[in-house]
Order: sequence, then structure tokens, then C-alpha cells
Amino acid sequence: MAIKIEKKIKGYNVVKPEDKAAPAPAAAPVKDTAPVAEVIQMHESLERPETLVGNTYKIKSPLFEHALYVTINDIVLNAGTPYEQRRPFELFINSKNMDHFQWIVALTRILSAVFRKGGDVTFIVEELKAVFDPRGGYFKAGGVYMPSIVAEIGAVIEQHMKSIGLIHDPEMSEATRQLIAEKRAAYEKAAAKPAAAPVGAATAASQAGDSASSAESHTNASGFPAGATLCAKCNTQALVLMDGCQTCLNCGYSKCG
Repeated sequence: MAIKIEKKIKGYNVVKPEDKAAPAPAAAPVKDTAPVAEVIQMHESLERPETLVGNTYKIKSPLFEHALYVTINDIVLNAGTPYEQRRPFELFINSKNMDHFQWIVALTRILSAVFRKGGDVTFIVEELKAVFDPRGGYFKAGGVYMPSIVAEIGAVIEQHMKSIGLIHDPEMSEATRQLIAEKRAAYEKAAAKPAAAPVGAATAASQAGDSASSAESHTNASGFPAGATLCAKCNTQALVLMDGCQTCLNCGYSKCG
């Protein structure tokens, strides 16, 4: 291929074989960008930092003489970036009761190993909440049924995952809230006994006190009607019979759709 030289030749040099090596690529121009923190991905080989953040939850069960204290520590991923997030890293269970020491230690080590493995660890919640005690479950404060102590540990982990944004509760619509409030008011009105006509001021005050105490006696520990049964959806004693259909006054679940 012929190349036409249009400029005057001022000098020349012989190209040697060693000079035919590929030239080094030109360095890309450096742009002025803001410093970005190193993004750390969760991995099983990730070393434990010196300091972790976490929460401790108390579990008081009628199946145990002493309370259980569940501590969940989190690792902060992508610190200092818009993608910063907390993820469970380890779990500890402590109690004065040494009768169940072996399975508590085993559960602690297995759950911590699953957390450190990374990925989607939310499945742990459903697995633990599906464990049933052959002796029967119990109701915790608020009227929520727990089939076993292991299930309540799962509920604690679920509560913690919700607090750090790993699990998101579906928001109940305003229409559903209003419908539940209307159904509860209708049920309480139908269950209330008609008050007698007042005779005097003292009688009216006495009847008001009796009505207040009667209202309190007609509610269970969770604040729902005393005759309410367990809801299969939210595990709360809030299921009542209305218009021939079982309806939950807590989550709105109904067998009639």
C-alpha cells in the first residue's frame, strides 16, 4: 500500500525489530468524581467486624420458668453509600433455664451460620413459626397465639427483620380499616345490653360505673370481644360471628370472602 507524503522530510531513522513492540495504551483522562465508599457484598467469608449493632428481645413463656433473651446483631453493608443497609449477622439466646441448653446452643449456631451465608434469609421466619409443641401452645400478651417457644423466637426474628427493612408488611388500606372499625362497632352494639332508665343522679353514676366495668369484662386480653376465637390468618383472638359469617376484627379476614 503506497502512502503519499505531503510534508517535507526533515530526517529519518531505521526501525529495529525490538522497536516493533506494541505501544502502551494511552491513559484514560481522569475525571473529577466524588469519592465513593467501597461496596461490601454479603459473603460467607466476610470477617466479623469488631463492633456490631443489634437489639435484645425478651420472651416470657408459660412453658419456661425463666425468660429467654434473644439478641440479634446486624452487620452494616455498603456503609456511607445510598445503598447502606443492615442485615442479620449473628444470634444469641440466653436464659437461666439450663434444661434446654443443648437445643438453644444448636439453634443459635445454625441461625448465625445461615445469617452469615447471606442471600435471602427471610425463609427462617416461616420455618420457625411452623414448629408446634406437642404439649400445646400458649397465648402471649395481646392475644396472639404461639404454637411453641421456637415459633415465638421466629416471631422475634420477624419483628427484628421488619425493623431493619428486610421484611415489609403489606399496608392495610384505609377502606379495610374503616370496614373493620364499622364491623367492630356493630358487633359491640349488638352485644351490649340495654341500660335501664336512670332514677336519679346517684343511680346514673352507679349505672355508668356498672356499664364501664361490664364493657371491660366483655373484652379479652387483646381488647377484642370476650367470645372471640382464634383467627387462622393473624393468630389473634379476634374472630367473631357476624351475620352468619366468621369475621376477624383485627385483620379483616372473613370466611365468606
